[in-house]
Amino acid sequence: MSVRRKIAPAAGSDAVDAVLTGAGADDRDTMALAVRYLLEVLASDFEGHTVEVRVPPWGAVQAIEGPRHTRGTPPNVIEMDAATWIALATGSLSWPDAVSAARASASGQRADLREVLPLAWRTMDS
Repeated sequence: MSVRRKIAPAAGSDAVDAVLTGAGADDRDTMALAVRYLLEVLASDFEGHTVEVRVPPWGAVQAIEGPRHTRGTPPNVIEMDAATWIALATGSLSWPDAVSAARASASGQRADLREVLPLAWRTMDS
């Protein structure tokens, strides 16, 4: 089953661009849209239920193929703030650097995003 996107790619891409250029970094709505869009890209491009990626308070998705959990806290959880998620997803921060600097917490054997980041998030018209 494919992941159904809720955010139009052009709107999401524009929000990410605004945050990256600083124009939307202080705007809650723009930051929320950028984070949620990048979470949707992750879930869509790397479908699965093995790893839960959380960016409180903006959102969380399950992604990456592998064993599925059905109850309680997932065995593989990654959590970070919005700025860290955007930096990771767009390639300005590496996964090892984020983890070693404690900007992202990762628990579980499969809680590692180095193979899927950065994301291909730009739309064709961006």
